[in-house]
This record gives sequence, C-alpha cells and structure tokens, in this order.
Amino acid sequence: MTTALTPDQIDDAMPFARALGVEIDAAAPEEVTGHLDWAPDRCTTGGLMHGGALMALADTLGAACAFLNLPPGASTTTLESKTNFFRGVKEGSVRGVSHPLHTGRTSIVVQTDLYDGTGRRVAQVTQTQAVLRP
Repeated sequence: MTTALTPDQIDDAMPFARALGVEIDAAAPEEVTGHLDWAPDRCTTGGLMHGGALMALADTLGAACAFLNLPPGASTTTLESKTNFFRGVKEGSVRGVSHPLHTGRTSIVVQTDLYDGTGRRVAQVTQTQAVLRP
C-alpha cells in the first residue's frame, strides 16, 4: 500500500480538483470522503450543479482511493468511468464516499457515491484504474 498522505497533500496533488473547489475530508485505503459546495459558477440551466462538476468530485475521490491502494512504486490512471445520475443539486454541498470494490494486480475498481445535503443519493460512479508498475 502507498504511504499515508493527508487530505491536503492529496488535494494539492490534483490542481484541477483544487481549482474546482473539491475538498478531501478523510483519506484511507478503505474509504475516501470529500465534498464540493454548490456555487453558481458550478451550475448549468436552472441553477443545477453541472454534471461535470459532480463527476470531477467523484473522479477525484475515486482516484485518491485507488492511489491509496497501490503497491509500493506503482502509479495509476483511469481506464474507465461510468456515472449514473439520480437527482439534481440546487443548493448546499455534495458529499462523496469512495470505496474500493477490487484491488488487483493490474487494476483497481472504485465505487463513489455522491449525496446531497439531505443524504439523498445524487449519483453513483464506478471507475476502473490501471495499476502502472515501473
């Protein structure tokens, strides 16, 4: 497994996520949590948070989860990502929780669930990450 990093160190390693406003709250190999606050500049028509912003939150948390499950010296990149959207977000904060579903020799599969401020599921993202060895 990869050396423990603080949530801020993980955020700092992903400049796009940091610029978007994604914050990682806790990070461990078995679970990564974080959030993204609703803001007008993250929205589409009707004040709904843009699907791309939601996907970026999930991708960030999922990538961090995959990274924390890598063997020493390995790196990772996303091979596939699938998103199911269930409802829109018009206010508050979206909270994400990532768990590894599979940690294999050549790939890691992570599931990230996104929830609105009332605890309702907003989206579910499953991503496959390659395990890249030196």
